[in-house]
Amino acid sequence: MCSPSATLTVWAGAWLSGRSAPDDVLDALHAWSPHHSVAAGDPVTGGRTGLPWPTAEPLEVGTGIMMLLKVIRQAMSEPAARMRLVLPVPGDARGLPAGTEFASAAMDAEEGVIAGVPGGEGVALVPQWTDEESLQWTVFHTTVPVPAPDMPLGEAEYTMREAVRDAADALTRIHTTAVADGDDDPREMIEDELAACSRHLYPDCAPLRARRILDSADHVAAILTVAEQTTPSSPSSAGAARAQETLLRPLWHALRAARLAAVNAAVGPR
Repeated sequence: MCSPSATLTVWAGAWLSGRSAPDDVLDALHAWSPHHSVAAGDPVTGGRTGLPWPTAEPLEVGTGIMMLLKVIRQAMSEPAARMRLVLPVPGDARGLPAGTEFASAAMDAEEGVIAGVPGGEGVALVPQWTDEESLQWTVFHTTVPVPAPDMPLGEAEYTMREAVRDAADALTRIHTTAVADGDDDPREMIEDELAACSRHLYPDCAPLRARRILDSADHVAAILTVAEQTTPSSPSSAGAARAQETLLRPLWHALRAARLAAVNAAVGPR
């Protein structure tokens, strides 16, 4: 699983459709952090939900994680309501309601969850680490965008198979010309990254193809993360850094598209 937002999306989706229990959602979230808190991101949300609104300090201590499930259940009460993952980065703001506080917070975190009826009003959530063991969820009242179609799962699966190979090739190119960096073995570093991902499980009800895509995406992400940690051959050269970024950027873009397709398919209609 790639992020707390992805975990919340797939497990809360399974819970709301009657395919898992609330405790399953809590267990999945606690695999990320033993301490979760929730707070409103604006006074409107605070007034509607009763959540604390952190006026002076953005990461004021919020309330227990059960409130998170209550907020989601209320936002998803309409039959047409949908819950979707967003994974924005600069230059790729797909799925975000433009010009909102949520959009800004999600862009900073590079993740978030939107729940509600597309085209209507709903809530959006953004996680942020307050320390090594504490995760703060900020809730925003927002317009729910009508989503663009996700990549078809067949295309996403093929794209991730190709991306595993392309990412490995990119790592080989970078590592071959990299500045010596001790005894670090890229293969061991990749295994460490994958081991961290493997702690975060998917619901059994998630489609098998979606789970295959997410597993492949985790593999690609592990390779790309190690590649980004490898120092270019000319560390003082801005051109070398740009070349490395140009090499990896399309793979990260494909990775995000595949993850969105798989997670949103795993949630599915209720």
